[in-house]
Amino acid sequence: MKKLKVKFRDRNLFVRLFGENVYAVGGYVRDLVMGTPSEDVDILITRTPLEKIIRTMKRHGKVDLVGKSFGIIKFTKDSKTYDIALPRKDVPKERPARRHKDFLISADPDLPLEKDLERRDFCCNSVAVRLKDGALIDPFGGVKDIKARIIRLTNAQAFPEDPLRVLRVARFSSVLQFSVDATVYDIAKAIDLRGLSVERINEEMFKILLFSSSPSVGLEELFKVGALKQLFPELYRLTLSIQDSYFHPEKDDYGHHSVWHHTKLTVDQAKVLSELAGLDQQRKLCLLLAALYHDVGKPVTAQWEHKRGRMVITSSGHDVASENITRRVLARFRIFTWNGYNLRKMVPLLIRSHHRLSELWQNRQTVTKKAFNRLAADTNGEVELLIYLDAADRAGRKKRRVKSLDRQGTWLLRKFDQLNVSKETISPLIMGRHLLKLGVAPGPAMGRILKRLYELQLDNAFETKAEGLKAAQKVIKRIKG
Repeated sequence: MKKLKVKFRDRNLFVRLFGENVYAVGGYVRDLVMGTPSEDVDILITRTPLEKIIRTMKRHGKVDLVGKSFGIIKFTKDSKTYDIALPRKDVPKERPARRHKDFLISADPDLPLEKDLERRDFCCNSVAVRLKDGALIDPFGGVKDIKARIIRLTNAQAFPEDPLRVLRVARFSSVLQFSVDATVYDIAKAIDLRGLSVERINEEMFKILLFSSSPSVGLEELFKVGALKQLFPELYRLTLSIQDSYFHPEKDDYGHHSVWHHTKLTVDQAKVLSELAGLDQQRKLCLLLAALYHDVGKPVTAQWEHKRGRMVITSSGHDVASENITRRVLARFRIFTWNGYNLRKMVPLLIRSHHRLSELWQNRQTVTKKAFNRLAADTNGEVELLIYLDAADRAGRKKRRVKSLDRQGTWLLRKFDQLNVSKETISPLIMGRHLLKLGVAPGPAMGRILKRLYELQLDNAFETKAEGLKAAQKVIKRIKG
């Protein structure tokens, strides 16, 4: 029996408490085989009743019983948390299950370990290692698949019973950079995904975007397994929409100049730029979602026009159309804030304005601070994200990954900095409380005055509060007059 070298912080504690009956399972073992060991360890304990496990673990740390009815508990020791489970069987309440929660989960300490591994989705995840001696348990050829970097189904008959597994195919392929066994597509495309909760769908999509070095791989797998058509119709329509090959020379492996291919390249370029810029996860996700949906308005705005002596495909107004469609998508998936960042607000704003930076660049010899102020105000001060989206969109015409921000993006970043235009500088200098002191009563008139003053501020008519108060007095006097 092959053995692996198992090292993680509390391994000795688990071995001391449960001897040869405690195993690490799933992703930890897969990563160990791949040579990328992790501290994220899922524990499985056999031949021991759950109540005894709970009593034992309470003597060594904090036990959370939130998943007890499913044969799972959480154990925390010195701020490190482990999922501890009994061997389980998942039986769908109806076949196929419409939702991920439509399962009866039967936990049994005496269930053979192989039966627990059999319920798992992919062979590369259906592996375990005994903590006591590192013995590898691999009844489904998972190690062979890991080394071949391929996703195969552990149980083809059981796979359709959990529709979430279809999305996990795309996510694991993208994050692990594994290919997908062709038989998966034939099974997946017949699975009804409409019962999946938006929370589960969002979780898988966000992981594809955030944790894959090439999100385009996962996005293409969503297309191949039929998830794009069922769950993301706005993106599916991009696969059927062509672009003018002169302006968009990028084409897929079959020669198609589709909006979908450009979108995937744009997302990959945005991911590279987000890493180069060191964005936090919240703003990175905002940028990647904006890249994913930045052209969803093209199918509804595309038309042929005769220009420059030939017929050309144009999509005039697609930025506004894309903004409106994206707002509806975010509402449907109930995406509001994520880790405190307002995705619902910011993603559409970036999409609406992503072409305006080119106008600043093209007129860079004459453009004034007023234009920079206006653009910053229209994007809630997130000019950096807008610049990266604009650069990714340009780079989305090429397969080669960007290595740095291009000349246009660099100039824009420098210019916003030189002009001192940022989220802080475009915040209104004059507020309602200031107008109260100048004798303006609350009401519609005050709102109109504040709006006018903010326009003057963006037009660079004043840059300090003192200057703003003088401007306010003039505006009030003019209105009264």
